[in-house]
Formats: sequence, C-alpha cells, structure tokens
Amino acid sequence: MPRGIRRSHPDACPGAVELHQAADGGLARIRVPGGTLSAAQWDVVRVAARELGNGSLELTSRANLQIRGLADGVELGSRLRAAGLLPSDTHERIRNIIAAPLEDNQALVDALDAALCADPELASLPGRFLVTVGLPVSGLGGDFGLVDDVLLLAGTDTGIRVTDPVDAVVTAARLFQQLRGAAWRLSEVDDGVRKITEHFGATDAPRITPAVTPVAPSPTTPAVPLGRLDAVQLPGVPVRLTPWRSLVVPPGTDVSGLITDPTSPWHGVSACTGRPGCAKSLSDVRADVHAWLARPELSDLPETIGVGTRSPQGALQSGSIPQRPVHWSGCARRCGRPAGDVIEFVATGDGYRRISGTAGDEEIR
Repeated sequence: MPRGIRRSHPDACPGAVELHQAADGGLARIRVPGGTLSAAQWDVVRVAARELGNGSLELTSRANLQIRGLADGVELGSRLRAAGLLPSDTHERIRNIIAAPLEDNQALVDALDAALCADPELASLPGRFLVTVGLPVSGLGGDFGLVDDVLLLAGTDTGIRVTDPVDAVVTAARLFQQLRGAAWRLSEVDDGVRKITEHFGATDAPRITPAVTPVAPSPTTPAVPLGRLDAVQLPGVPVRLTPWRSLVVPPGTDVSGLITDPTSPWHGVSACTGRPGCAKSLSDVRADVHAWLARPELSDLPETIGVGTRSPQGALQSGSIPQRPVHWSGCARRCGRPAGDVIEFVATGDGYRRISGTAGDEEIR
C-alpha cells in the first residue's frame, strides 16, 4: 500500500443481508450490477422498502439501492433471492458493476457478474471493489474498466487490449486480490497497476481518455431529488439505475415528483443522510439543502455557509445548472460524495465548510 495508508480492519460497506446499523435502524445496500431491474424485481424492492424499511429507497453513486430502517436482513434477503437479486451470499458485497446506462451492455454486465461470483477466491475482495463498463462511466474511479477492447486499470489506459473482456476482468481481479494486502482499491496498491499491466502486456495502441458523461434529466431519464425515492413511486415499471442518482424508464411513465428538466436547481445536487438517520452527522443536512435551494436570489457559492438561520448564503440561482456537482455532507467522512470534480459543503457543527476538488467514490463506511 502507498505510504501513509494504514488499516487494521476490513472495509465496512453494508450488504443486502449484512446490514449497517445506522441511527435510524438497519441499512441494506442492494447491489444491482448494470443498474437494470425488471418491473417485477423493482416492485419486490419497492414493497420491501415499504413493509420492512422506512418506506423510501436511496439511489447511490454506484447505481445501487439502499433501504433504511430495517430490523434485520433475513426477510429482505429471502425476498431478494426469490427475485434473482441475490445470486450469491458469499460474493454479494463485491457485485459492484457500473455500466453506461444508455448503452446496450447488460448482457456483458451479467456475464461479468456471473464470472466474478463463480470464483471462490474473489469472495473476499473488499466491498469497495468496482468495475465500470462503457466510456461514459469510465472516469468514475473503477478498479477495472472495459471500453470495447480496452481494459482500464484504476481508471487509466495503460495499453492493455483484450479479446475476452470477462476473462480479463476476472484475471485482473485475482491479481489484485493477491497483491492488495489490506488495500481496498487498486489505486492504493504500490506498483499494482504496473504489475497487472506487465502480466497482460501493453500494446502501443492509441490511449483513450476516461470520461464521465452524466445522463441529463428528461421524462425518460428522471433524476431523483437528493437520491431518495418514495417507495410508492413508479409501480410496475422496469428501471435502470444510473450513477447520477437518476433512472432510465420507458416513455410515458408517470414521473411526477422527479426531476425531468436539466435546468432544475435540484439537478446535480446530492447529500448524505444527515440527522436524524446518521448519529455522526453534525447537522440535518437534507433540511439545510432544502433551505439553500429555497433562496433563488442568491447565486454564488461562498467558502463558508452558516446554518443557524436556515438561510445559508450561496444558493444556486433559480434555473441555473452548476458547472460541477454540489454535494453536502454532515461530517468529515463525506459519505455519498460523487466521484470526480465536486463542490462540497461539509458540516463543521456551526455551519458548512466549502471544499473543491477531485476525490474517489466515498460511500458509507
């Protein structure tokens, strides 16, 4: 591992049956490789959120789903298995595959998922392990990425070209497992990228530049405000989740209450759970974001924001689109932060501190 990174414990990413105990009850993270759910599968998850959880669904920055307020994961696990959403108890936390949501790639995603789950050695990969499929998501910080015949390592094209993408990812994942020690991500392994590149052999093919191409809100690609969806919404509809906390739905779907206008001030704004759901949060983050967006006359983004009056200076101007995503966090852990270049407001206890820059995906720990 790079010097300065020291860990004595495994990552604590929650799963669908191994819950994270939050202040508002058990939290389950349901991996959805490629983000695709049939109408029947979507209804199973919606109903489970209503009957077993707090009645809402959270969309994550890895195009997965979360249910909060659970007493335990046993009944949820049974429902997910019956719906085909939990094919492997041993590998379920590593089933993180983000795919370009507007491309025809689900068959490749399914083949990758099946191959990863079929290898017993890979069951102990960290829950932060991530594979990306497609150029529009190639810049989202995957350990491995596929763009046609290109195999990306830690988000970089080192010249590897493959003829069997599924076998290549599985082989690379095995090498990562052998090299990683206590590391959670390939980018943390000293010389990890170089060693895996040497194993495959690099070509002199022109290099590609990884990219992030968000899906714009529309009636068929609605975004979910702050990533939280009421579980009564979208009954009987097949969906595809995106890593931008939005959905791809069939034309004519009732998307009332969702963001369909790319000029909406809600577009590009995300937040962690905050109080009361998270005991570590220093503020009711979502209430603060609502107050921020309710001040359309304010247009700039200052270095600090006060929350005592719930009228923080620095709201987005009504109808404007931020040049970069804006994420609000209730503490320094910065959970739920999107990958890439993001403007952040991090709670300090008496306000929020602005942070700008690029960092990796940081979901709940």
